[in-house]
Amino acid sequence: MQNHRVRVHRSEEGLPREGQLAWAIAQVATDPVDVSDEVADMIVNRMIDNAGVAAAAVGRSAPSAAREQALAHPPSSGGVGATVFGLDADRRTSPEWAAFANGVAVRELDFHDTFLAADYSHPGDNIPPIAAVAQHVGADGHSLVRGIATGYEIQIDLVRSISLHKHKIDHVAHLGPSAVAGIGTLLGLPPEVIFQAIGQALHTTTSTRQSRKGEISSWKAYAPAFAGKVAVEAVDRAMRGQTSPSPIYEGEDGVIAWLLDGPGAHYDVPLPEPGEQKTAILSSYTKQHSAEYQAQAWIDLASKLFREHPAVADPEQVRSVVIHTSHHTHNVIGSGAADPQKYDPAASRETLDHSLPYIFAVALQDGAWHHEASYTRERATRGDTVALWRKVSTVEDDGWTQRYHAAGADQSYGGRVVITMEDGSEIVDEIGVADAHPGGARPFARDAYVEKFLSLAVPVLGEEESDRFLALAMRLPELKPKEVQELTFNVLPGVLPPTGPHGIF
Repeated sequence: MQNHRVRVHRSEEGLPREGQLAWAIAQVATDPVDVSDEVADMIVNRMIDNAGVAAAAVGRSAPSAAREQALAHPPSSGGVGATVFGLDADRRTSPEWAAFANGVAVRELDFHDTFLAADYSHPGDNIPPIAAVAQHVGADGHSLVRGIATGYEIQIDLVRSISLHKHKIDHVAHLGPSAVAGIGTLLGLPPEVIFQAIGQALHTTTSTRQSRKGEISSWKAYAPAFAGKVAVEAVDRAMRGQTSPSPIYEGEDGVIAWLLDGPGAHYDVPLPEPGEQKTAILSSYTKQHSAEYQAQAWIDLASKLFREHPAVADPEQVRSVVIHTSHHTHNVIGSGAADPQKYDPAASRETLDHSLPYIFAVALQDGAWHHEASYTRERATRGDTVALWRKVSTVEDDGWTQRYHAAGADQSYGGRVVITMEDGSEIVDEIGVADAHPGGARPFARDAYVEKFLSLAVPVLGEEESDRFLALAMRLPELKPKEVQELTFNVLPGVLPPTGPHGIF
């Protein structure tokens, strides 16, 4: 890897494009280096993972509204269109709208892959826009795999080095440029075109983190899908010769100067050298449970405590539950967020899946987690659960914050819990990473991805359609263009709800 130094430049300095981060990203995207077998196998895993969580979510309100919006936009010129999850493969829409609809379905349950470092990310959000363009233009599986590898690489490299959340900027600002880069690799575009599209995508996807604060709304699922849609549109404009704000990162009125660390800031962004394989996807990890990633390890620990100490499920026997954890976990999904909604039984599902006090209380009582049952209104309002939930708090622990930011195997997304019982005794335990994490007790491998997919997809797609998709996805790197266009799924009759309220389209 080589570090690309990024800092703010005054206009009179005349920073050439060759010195700009957007150009460096474009150079990575145009590097003809192939994808290793290990990376290709992991891309297959994530294609399967995305499809499973999308299938489980496809009938919910946000994915349904996005699907109806997409269907109002027939395939555009220049290709055959792209497929939409939940519908027959012959039903096509314009690729940017397919990217949008499928992106919402993937993101709805907060149940796919993650990478956490200086910022947050769900790099699997790159797959819907890149796959939609691949279907539209008739690309084969090999080209699609190369594009996805680039999307993961760029997003993860940006997340390693540039913190957005510190300035209350939503993490999808790293997704717009990465999806553009992935589409550029897929299409074999020249660096000039990718460079211009990156500038447009970043400029139009920088938004505040209010979408993940307080009463969290359905926009949480839409935000990354919108970034993917914008990426497709930005590439289209750049291919037509249209230009972008530049330098988008380094300009004196650019993103770093006014939205991030300011005029005196600098960042070192690690990017692959020419000829170096793109392996960043191997640093990411998926979820075993449908909740924000920083809650994954806590669900596993609570389930263990449920088995070993049944009394912790009874609020009448528990005086307090204090979770000692990292700055990020405490301030994003814990008490440090200072969001009263995180303790509100009437809060939205999107709020509850970002409430560690709620998640830990339910897992202590159930010894398990379920993407639907753990979030029902009946579950959230149960008297003994509310009583236990309100005894759960988080505190920041410097040691766990340091472990959160550590490199490699030392990185941790967990912490220590102290449960004080009414008789004065204490139950103390800790966990470093989720069981499904590569360094966890039961790391996810291909069998686990397949099991997760089948458990989520079969009730919605049926066995035959689930098996058909799975067999196709397993062969992703060798798929012919027509097979790439079949890389979607249809659902059983009655799964999709009736058409909702009409909008403009």
